[in-house]
Amino acid sequence: MTSVLRATPFSVLDRSRTRQGEDPPSALRETVGFARRIEALGYHRFWVSEHHSVPGVAGSAPTVLAAAVASATSRIRVGTGGVMLPNHRPLVVAEQFGVLESLFPGRIDMGLGRSVGFTGGVRKALGHGKEAADGFGDQIAELLGWFDGSQRAYPQVHAWPAEGLRPAPFLLATGSGADLAAAHGLPLVIGGIRGEDAMLRAVDRYRAAFRPSPWAAAPYVVLSGTVAVAATGEAARRLLVPEAWATAYSRTHGVFPALAPHAQVAAAAMSDAERERFEAAMSGQVSGSPDEVGARLESLLTRSAADEFLVTTSTYDRAELLESYRLLAELLR
Repeated sequence: MTSVLRATPFSVLDRSRTRQGEDPPSALRETVGFARRIEALGYHRFWVSEHHSVPGVAGSAPTVLAAAVASATSRIRVGTGGVMLPNHRPLVVAEQFGVLESLFPGRIDMGLGRSVGFTGGVRKALGHGKEAADGFGDQIAELLGWFDGSQRAYPQVHAWPAEGLRPAPFLLATGSGADLAAAHGLPLVIGGIRGEDAMLRAVDRYRAAFRPSPWAAAPYVVLSGTVAVAATGEAARRLLVPEAWATAYSRTHGVFPALAPHAQVAAAAMSDAERERFEAAMSGQVSGSPDEVGARLESLLTRSAADEFLVTTSTYDRAELLESYRLLAELLR
C-alpha cells in the first residue's frame, strides 16, 4: 500500500453489539477481550459507546467500560465514542474522566457527542429532554472548564481529580458538530463515507474556522466508518449484512435487535420498506478484498486529508470480524 495509508493511524470503535442468543453481560466481556486483540494488531485507539435501552447494544456506561478496557490493555489509547454530554452534568463527566486519566495517564480519550435518548421514555428516565442538546456548546465549555480551572459558574467548586489533568477531547460531528469543534479548538470525529461530498464540505469548514486552543494547536480530523475486509468482495459484503439488517429493522419496527447470522437474514422475507432500508444500509460502506479496500481508503484519506480513521464495523460472527480487522492491519504495515 502507499505511504498515505501506512502513515495514517487507524483506530476501532466497538458498540458492544449483542448477538442472537447472547446476553448483554457476555457482550460486554467480549468487548474487553476484543480490545486486547485489537491492541495486539497494532491499532491506535479503542473506543466504546453510549446507548440507553437499546436491546441490541450492551454498552450503556462508556466510562465504566473504558476503565475495564484500559485495565485489560497496556499500550492502546482508550476512550469513548462518545459520552453523550446532554445526558449528563458536565461536572460528573469531568470527574469520571479525571479518575480515568489518573489511573491510566496519557492513554485516555474523551470523545463527546450531542445525542439525547432515542425515545421519550428514555429521555424521561435520563431526566433530560430533546432541548438538552440545544445547550451542547455551553456544556462543552463547562466540561473543559472543570479541567483547566476556567469555569466560573460554580465558585469554590472543583472537579477533583480532573482539575489540571488533560484527557484528550474529541467532538463527534452531528448537526453543527463540526462548527462547534472548530469554535472550541477540538479534534473532530466525522462520518461521511455514505455522504462523502457533504463530509468534505464540513471538514473544509472546520479547518477554515478552527481556533487553536489549549486542547489542540491545529485542526485534527478523524474520519469514521464501516470497513469490511475479506478474501473476496462477496465475502466482505456478507460481513455487512447483520448490521445492515438490524438497522433496517430498527427503522421499520422501532426496535434495534441483536445481530443475526448472515444466512438467517438472507433467507428472511423482507417487506418493501424493509428491503429499501436494508439496501440503503448496505450502501456507502468500504468493503472488499484487501486490494479493493486499500484503494478505496487511499482515495478517502487523500480527498479528506484526514489525520486518522476510526473503524466502526460490527457483524454477527466475531471470528470473521477479527479476521477483517487483521487483514486491514496488514494493509497498514
